[in-house]
Amino acid sequence: MGSGRIVTVTDRATIDEADDPPSKSARKRSALAVQKLGQQLVALRDTDLVALELPERIADAIRSARRITSHGALARQHQYIGKLMRDIDTDAIATALAARSHADAGAVARHQRTERWRERLLTGDPAALNELCSVLPHADRERIAALVQRASAVNASDALKTTASRQLFRVLNELVQSRANIPR
Repeated sequence: MGSGRIVTVTDRATIDEADDPPSKSARKRSALAVQKLGQQLVALRDTDLVALELPERIADAIRSARRITSHGALARQHQYIGKLMRDIDTDAIATALAARSHADAGAVARHQRTERWRERLLTGDPAALNELCSVLPHADRERIAALVQRASAVNASDALKTTASRQLFRVLNELVQSRANIPR
């Protein structure tokens, strides 16, 4: 009988478990995870989709899904995309989507921080400009003060106020981007 090694019941169970294919439930969970990843790909812009360098069949299926308006047909297309994606390595795609999501969250936080500064400046808080200049010493105090004055001028037309308010937002956004960890 071979090597003279005694095989115990626990050894045989370990050997049998290694040879078993994944359970039906595990296969279904895996297929649903890949299908969900495919749904995230459908929501991407074309430029982001091209950057992922997906196989052409999958990219075509994703573009087709974007044109489908029927709920049932779209669900079938998502299943089809998931089926196609089972044949490729999806870890790199999931990592790229997670990085993109993280970058998007940072952009949203920066936008909100900029908007809070603009609101504080436009509400007439006298300490807001001083606080902004102390947090961001490279800020152009005179330019910001002039934009605040134009955006909140009583006699100015709505178009001029809106233009000044947008310019103020752009200036503040550049300042916030130059220093990511400033307070509200």
